Amino acid sequence: MMKEKLYLYDTTLRDGQQTQGVQFSTAEKHRIVEALDALGVDYIEGGWPGANPTDSAFFDEVGKTRAVMTAFGMTKRAGRSAENDDVLAAVTNAGTPAVCLVGKTHDFHVTTALGISLEENRENIRASVAHLVALGREALFDAEHFFDGYKANPEYALACLREALEAGARWIVLCDTNGGTLPHEIGAIVREVIAAGIPGARLGIHTHNDTEMAVAGSLAAVDAGARQIQGTLNGLGERCGNANLTALIPTLLLKEPYASRFDTGVTAEALKGLTRVARMLDDILNRVPAKQVAYVGASAFAHKAGLHASAILKDPTTYEHIEPGLVGNRRVVPMSNQAGQSNLRRRLADAGLSVEKGDPALARILDRVKAREAEGYSYDTAQASFELLAREELGQLPEFFEVKRYRVTVERRKNKYDRMVSLSEAVVVVKVGGEKKLSVSESMDDCGNDRGPVNALAKALAKDLGPYQSMIDDMRLVDFKVRITQGGTEAVTRVIIDSEDGQGRRWATVGVSANIVDASFEALLDAVRWKLIRDGAAS
Repeated sequence: MMKEKLYLYDTTLRDGQQTQGVQFSTAEKHRIVEALDALGVDYIEGGWPGANPTDSAFFDEVGKTRAVMTAFGMTKRAGRSAENDDVLAAVTNAGTPAVCLVGKTHDFHVTTALGISLEENRENIRASVAHLVALGREALFDAEHFFDGYKANPEYALACLREALEAGARWIVLCDTNGGTLPHEIGAIVREVIAAGIPGARLGIHTHNDTEMAVAGSLAAVDAGARQIQGTLNGLGERCGNANLTALIPTLLLKEPYASRFDTGVTAEALKGLTRVARMLDDILNRVPAKQVAYVGASAFAHKAGLHASAILKDPTTYEHIEPGLVGNRRVVPMSNQAGQSNLRRRLADAGLSVEKGDPALARILDRVKAREAEGYSYDTAQASFELLAREELGQLPEFFEVKRYRVTVERRKNKYDRMVSLSEAVVVVKVGGEKKLSVSESMDDCGNDRGPVNALAKALAKDLGPYQSMIDDMRLVDFKVRITQGGTEAVTRVIIDSEDGQGRRWATVGVSANIVDASFEALLDAVRWKLIRDGAAS
């Protein structure tokens, strides 16, 4: 059966940038475009040219893409023609093959926010879309506040859509701008819009996540007949965000009836890169990826309970709705004091360690995990540290180097501008292959800012490991979490460090001590050792 085309429209670079604390540089925008284009989305909305220097620079530099590059703007203002509106001109001058214009469809917003008549607003929509079509551009009309407007005055909301459609708009996008319309309402209204004469093949859906239902609302619109979905990577967007494409895309490709019915343009091979793309965006934003998000989260396929892990060993479909590799993710069987031998053997197998059922080493590993967690360690998330612990009990932990001593100092002083600044310095002495090596490093970054004692330690440790140096050059710290596990004078500090390398691998390690620097250094050592093992270093 011939599949029906369902178009994917990404607005990460425009609507996603409305997220509090998010601001993309021009270079970052180009990097995201490259990833989106490789993923296979149909439209990439690059921003609002003329609204800020970054967006304008982006459109000046953007190259050819397979996806339809789209500029965003608004319909012309009242009292001037489309040809003489400088804001609209900035959008069309971007030279993109498609232009998306937002316009009001809720009568309340027309009279209150714009302060113009309902007739003037309809004319602004018609004239603006007609202007784009006359310039040979593919026109999209974002019907702002459409669902609220339809509930309040369906005749007027539909009249606005007809103005855009009759003026030549390729797409009429129904926007749930406030994010409060529930999925069943979206489905019913989309059906009524189609029944009123707006073809479903010309309808798009743009939902916000204020009720945590943006993905469900988008699917409801598709079920009702809409054939374009707008969304953002990782659900970025104003307030609670937009429909999350990293959840929508795999649902459309892997779940029925969508998988059999629609062609999204995203191939099965491209889908395997979805987790990498999601984490790349978090890396650009310098934020830790949310672990429990659908499909691409680090915990999306984590199985902690012993009962679950036992079943997973027999058949992964017992507790997994898809195979993790389809979206580029992986199965995780965490270790904790709740674990049984099923969890343990599965986790060891994932690490490439084959241990027969009933092997005495299994009981020793479990006992040690439980004892260590009683001391404050947590192997639930620190999978790399667990693997090193298990390897040690199994006699399979290579001794790459030995740390003979280390020292960290923190100095507070005035700089040449008479401002108080901090500077951390670390000295690490390691013994590699019978040779002692001393490394010194400061915590100052390229901008002259102090990054703290742990940063200084990490830099010093990774400065000279002799024959292993090339293996750790692409390694970096991406997250650092501190937890006090006991109070008062008995306080114990637990540090969990997330690391990443040039292959996109992420791993977590843990350290525990009454001293935060000692705990941090223990986690750092584990991170380096795990990396060397995974890269096949010879001890």
